[in-house]
Amino acid sequence: MDKFELVKMLYDVGAVKFGEFVLSSGKKSNVYIDFKKASTKPKILKTFAKELISKIDFDFDKIACIELGGVPFAVAVALDLEKDYVIFRKRKKEYGAKEEFIGEVGSGEKFLVVEDVITTGSSAKSIEDRLKKLGAEVVAFSCAVDREESSLNPISVLKLSEILKFKERL
Repeated sequence: MDKFELVKMLYDVGAVKFGEFVLSSGKKSNVYIDFKKASTKPKILKTFAKELISKIDFDFDKIACIELGGVPFAVAVALDLEKDYVIFRKRKKEYGAKEEFIGEVGSGEKFLVVEDVITTGSSAKSIEDRLKKLGAEVVAFSCAVDREESSLNPISVLKLSEILKFKERL
């Protein structure tokens, strides 16, 4: 699918918003990409997962994501590839089993980190740090939308500049 059609899908469901926003990184922005909203639409989720998968040309064992935004996208990718996934919590639970993540991490396993939107990359890096402590390795970072502000160079379906480039055509 071409970039314009992907961008149009986001605009059509109201996932591209303009105004004054504070991002999870704490940064202020006049554009917000609400991929969580877009991911509630199966066609969009499936399309973005397939687009991301088409860009993956390396081996890995499992997928890792952080709650909440990356979970639907990571699950869509995992289902298509039939790979296990691990969901990391933002903070360790203080009740129940008090786990830091859901799923299994084995020493020596190679992970693809999947995020919905990457801005600074701090959430993705936190996953990498935690996986390293468990003896696992991150082989690549990926996302539906790269806001192009991190040093991670993620594999992305769309970049913010592409989304903004098509604004006038929609």
